[in-house]
Formats: sequence, structure tokens, C-alpha cells
Amino acid sequence: MNHFTRWAKRGNNGWSFILVLVPAGVLFVFLFPYLFLTALPRLDARLGLPSLSFGPVNWILGGILLLLGMVYASWSICMQVYKASGTPVPIVPTQKLLVSPPFSHCRNPMVFGTICAYLGLAILARSISSIILVGIFTASLVLYIKKVEENELVMRLGEEYLEYKSRTPFLIPRITRKSK
Repeated sequence: MNHFTRWAKRGNNGWSFILVLVPAGVLFVFLFPYLFLTALPRLDARLGLPSLSFGPVNWILGGILLLLGMVYASWSICMQVYKASGTPVPIVPTQKLLVSPPFSHCRNPMVFGTICAYLGLAILARSISSIILVGIFTASLVLYIKKVEENELVMRLGEEYLEYKSRTPFLIPRITRKSK
């Protein structure tokens, strides 16, 4: 955990944002979608797996999930960069706790958005392998957040984070305020 604390204390500048966000953007915006839309459907065909085609349902459900995911993921990244002087990448962390929307809806709106967007792509691709990879990706992210990121946030932000954690859902957004 010492690395996280050191990274948070050193502050962030324009170059650190660029050096972190460009490779992360390539990975999450181009490589993963390519896998879901192109590579994994080809794998399904080679393995003789059936296409998950449900006609217009694929387009409607996939499109809704993709749009919802893109909104939540981009909204939360913008908030991290512009309101908290950080990024989603741990080596350039936010400098303060974000508690305004979308972070008041759930503690991990970027993860929620990313999962929705990738699931939407997998449904649009009609690919069993893509849906399985989204499941593995989701499980990996949740495990990382629970085992590493939340402990780091408690170390770095203390009681402020614990109070936020107690009142804000983990992953599934709650749009209405919780009554006290």
C-alpha cells in the first residue's frame, strides 16, 4: 500500500495525465471493444458456439447498456480529472474524495459504466465468449477494488472515506438519495 500513498502525495501534472490516460484509453476504448466485437465472435465461430441472436432485442438491450455505460464511465472519468485532479489509474490517483454525482450514485460509477458498456458490446456481438470475458473482467475488477483499492482509500482518506462508504452503494447506482 505504500506505493499508493506515495503516488497520491506526489501530486499530478499535465504530463502524468497524458502518460497515464493515453495507454489506458487505448486499452479500454479500443483493445477491449475490439476483442468483444471482433476477436471473440471469431473464436465462437471456430469453437462452433452458437450465436446469441435474439433479433432486435440484441440491438435494443445492447444499445441501452452501451449508452448507459459510456455515460457513467466518461462522466466519472471527467469528474476525476477536473474535480479531483486525478485519474482512474492508481499511479495518478485523485487528490480528494469525490462525493457528488455520479459518485453519490455509487462508489464505483466508472466500473459500473465500463461493465455496462462491455456487456452491451458483447450482446451486440451476439458472442458467448464476449459475455464470458465480461464476467471474468467484472469479477477481477470487483476483487481488485475490494482487496486493494478500498484498503488504499481507507489508508489515504480515513474516516471521510469510511463514512462515504457506509452511505453509498458499492457498484449498482442508487439515483435517489438515501433517507437518514
